Amino acid sequence: MHDYSKLISYLSQYGVTVSDDQIKQLDTYYEMMIETNKSLNLTAITEFDDVLIKHYIDSVTIIRDIDMSGKKSLIDVGTGAGFPGMVLKIIFPELKITLFDSLQKRLTFLDEVISTLGLSDISTYHGRAEEAGHISSMREQYDLCVSRAVANLPVLCEFCLPFVKNGGRFIAYKSDKGNIELESAAHALTVLKSSLVKEDTFTLPDSDMVRDLIIISKDSSCPNTYPRKPGTPSKKPL
Repeated sequence: MHDYSKLISYLSQYGVTVSDDQIKQLDTYYEMMIETNKSLNLTAITEFDDVLIKHYIDSVTIIRDIDMSGKKSLIDVGTGAGFPGMVLKIIFPELKITLFDSLQKRLTFLDEVISTLGLSDISTYHGRAEEAGHISSMREQYDLCVSRAVANLPVLCEFCLPFVKNGGRFIAYKSDKGNIELESAAHALTVLKSSLVKEDTFTLPDSDMVRDLIIISKDSSCPNTYPRKPGTPSKKPL
């Protein structure tokens, strides 16, 4: 068992406690990720202390700005190796989570993690956001949408906001350039009937890494033309 005291301490600052079983789940997840990473490129960060800060703690920084308690529905767009969605599910087991990605191999790994850890109310979905955003069972079905290091914010807004319920929140996990992306996303927010709630800039604990959480409110339904067909949001950002 690895040392999770930094994560436990960080969570305690926000009144969140974790059980020994949850810590064991995080540790099993880490071990499975490192083993799978030998044959599938899941992450370039593999040393435990780095994973703890740059993946695990980074994933839970959402608690700075969002109340994660209760049975909220959440979709993680471009989940990759499961960050932040898988970590959030382990720490906040009442969440109902969809892990969304365009690469089936990553989702196969995450399905194995879900099965091994015995998690419920969490599923994976393979596809492209431009198409899934028009599926009635997914469009405007989530209280929260999160996305970490997937695309520039104007593109990301078009990918993510159609999934969010009216009155829900989209949280973009960004590096220290988030403020620049936010300026370029002003038009996208207007078109997609959304608005900035807060930009939260901070440094990850025990590091010099600046992070930016951009919290966006879904104010009313996105026009039915969005998201546009696959490839268009990236080629012609709003």
